[in-house]
Amino acid sequence: MGSNVLIRIEYDGTNFCGWQKQPKQRTVQGEIEHVLKYIAMKDVSIHGTSRTDSGVHALGQCASFDWDCPMPVEKLPEVMNRRFGAGGTGRSGTPGDIRIISAEIMPDDFHARYSCKGKTYRYIIDKTGDIFRRNHAFQYPDAGLLDIAEMQRAAEYIKGTHDFKCFETAGGTPRESTVRTVYDLTVSSDEESIVTEITGDGFLYNMVRIIMGTLIETGTGRRNADDIPDVIASLSRANAGFTAPPQGLYLKEIYFTGSQFIK
Repeated sequence: MGSNVLIRIEYDGTNFCGWQKQPKQRTVQGEIEHVLKYIAMKDVSIHGTSRTDSGVHALGQCASFDWDCPMPVEKLPEVMNRRFGAGGTGRSGTPGDIRIISAEIMPDDFHARYSCKGKTYRYIIDKTGDIFRRNHAFQYPDAGLLDIAEMQRAAEYIKGTHDFKCFETAGGTPRESTVRTVYDLTVSSDEESIVTEITGDGFLYNMVRIIMGTLIETGTGRRNADDIPDVIASLSRANAGFTAPPQGLYLKEIYFTGSQFIK
């Protein structure tokens, strides 16, 4: 019987069709399974915590899988990262757009998706207009004019346990409940960026991106922060803001014990 392994992963989602493996498409899951098959010389199926969309990045995605091969688990990051660099260039060891941060053996009953207790997402809005940031931040016109204080006020109304159906896009996996808890939601700004971080026990399909669109509309004055409770109570997607694009979104961290993230 093999070991139950957890890997932590970062990736630039620009050139991927999302996390989930799809026929004839380049995906993060597909690339990782391809490299593991190369090392193990047999198919290895992985279970990711979050199914990020096309263009979304990760600083701390996680996946678990069964490993019964001779290579020690602690060697996996080094060997896998060399293979990711070789992909498309033929030069082993060069940087790729996936990097394995760590690998560790977990208890047999651990599962990267079902053992997850919470996540933190980061969203970056660019204020510089630098074309080299266009795939890694939302280059919103006049971002420097957004009212950060009003966005922060709106964020306070979103924190807590609510039915967040208004922040869900159709097309995701059907959920038994759309009630979620947002433990923390912060908005900060410097000369180059507006950075929002949101931590919760779970998120609906496109929930973070719709929250971002709602906060941005609040920052422009198109909506009032004090109206956010009514938007949430309406349970209507039509009453929330636009869906912000994926380029600014990062899966920052995943938590497997509640004490790690509950404020």
